[in-house]
Amino acid sequence: MSALSLDLRGGLEDLLGDLWYARKRGDLGRLALLSYCEVRRWARLAGEEGLAEHSSEMITHSPHASREEFLEQVDELIVELEEVRHRVPDTLGSRNG
Repeated sequence: MSALSLDLRGGLEDLLGDLWYARKRGDLGRLALLSYCEVRRWARLAGEEGLAEHSSEMITHSPHASREEFLEQVDELIVELEEVRHRVPDTLGSRNG
């Protein structure tokens, strides 16, 4: 695995940890920041444009009807990130190594 792959893998692990912690605490502001800024940044670096677009739309597309709706979307984003985490070594290693 290349150094870039390892950096992206570590960044993803940290990002998921931050999301889970904020989700557990119900910190909506932190979840919005992580979802829009950090997930989008990481996804672009990793070449995961669909994930970057999803994280952006989640925050900018329209207001959420309720706290629960926002949290459901955060949960969906976390699931997407978990799925990417299982692909990162194979995908990035073959692209960069």
